[in-house]
Amino acid sequence: MFKSRAITFILITLMIDAIGIGIVFPIMPDLMDRVGAGDTGQGAFWGGLLMAAYAGALFLCGPIVGSISDAVGRRPILIAALIMLALDYVIMALADNFWLLLFGRTLAGLAGATYITATAYIADISSPTEKAANFGLIGAAFGIGFVLGPAIGGIAAEISITAPFWIAAVLSAANAMFGVYALPESLTPEKRRPFGKRDLNPLKSIFDAFRFPGLAVPLLCIFIFEFANMVYPTLWAYWIREVFGWSTLYIGLSLAAYGVLLAFVQAGLMPIFIRWIGDYRTLLLGMASALIGMIGFGFTATVTALVIFILLAALSDLVPALITAMASNQADEDRQGLVQGVIASLSSVAAVLSPLVMTVIFQASVDGEGTYLPGAPFFFSAAMVLVMMPFVFRLRGHASS
Repeated sequence: MFKSRAITFILITLMIDAIGIGIVFPIMPDLMDRVGAGDTGQGAFWGGLLMAAYAGALFLCGPIVGSISDAVGRRPILIAALIMLALDYVIMALADNFWLLLFGRTLAGLAGATYITATAYIADISSPTEKAANFGLIGAAFGIGFVLGPAIGGIAAEISITAPFWIAAVLSAANAMFGVYALPESLTPEKRRPFGKRDLNPLKSIFDAFRFPGLAVPLLCIFIFEFANMVYPTLWAYWIREVFGWSTLYIGLSLAAYGVLLAFVQAGLMPIFIRWIGDYRTLLLGMASALIGMIGFGFTATVTALVIFILLAALSDLVPALITAMASNQADEDRQGLVQGVIASLSSVAAVLSPLVMTVIFQASVDGEGTYLPGAPFFFSAAMVLVMMPFVFRLRGHASS
């Protein structure tokens, strides 16, 4: 009963969090126009800088937050993060210049403990054989949130460009209040570990994690995959507008469609694949889908092709949950927060670097004097997935089935 109630609360928490994140995606081009950030190519660059600021703050704080949750428990950290996210959305709603937006996104990065602590919470209450499927449920919760978030954002933006931020602020604040009354603690006092000075250094925590037996390969795979996969949240709105000329509403609906597929893959297909072919073969299926999907988007110029390759993009989201479970199974109970913090930190490093690289490639491919190729960032991402494959082959021994 406790486990079922706890998982339900965490999934609701992450779904509302995803609504708050996804609600912003379809309005990014218009938001950049609002603060004077330039045309499509330049707007993509400055939008990428906002994402990099968020990720940079998360990189610095991720391992620290994870270690604090190992020491004091998951519940207080999760509630505090939700309150900070609500404050961030208020700042974003009031911002009338790029630098205030940048401050707001940096604050959101500091509050990135929501996902870190939630995954550590799930690890606390899951057996090794349950982790992949339960981490898949986390992806499904995000998928449902991304169904609702972009749709709400696209519709609300028709009323006011700031309306989506106010909605996200209310949802985050309401979720924090819900957590105060409904969230039980998952980490009992005897399973906690002291928080020391070493935990204040994110680089030291990352290096320590890489030296831990069995963690180096899955952590490296997570970094490479997140770097490649950032092409979607970084450029989707700009790429869709450039290639198809869609409005904010239709961009939001396309993101919502992806969210439906993501939820179906994570909650519906992943447990079936794991049961039929095991963790490792399911991981290989996700990798193949990622590679084919990215190459396909690089060539896409029709709506039919878009529909086909968005299906493969959804299947590629099998990868993060499976690798996260493989990494979690290598860590002790009192270090689950640290491991999830390091994973989030590595993902944030990828999210700092990838938007800067992807947006430069995109800007050069649509605004430059060379060949017009708006799909160029997807080809680059596909190359990153190919680089990752030799490391994936070494993960066979990490799978639980």
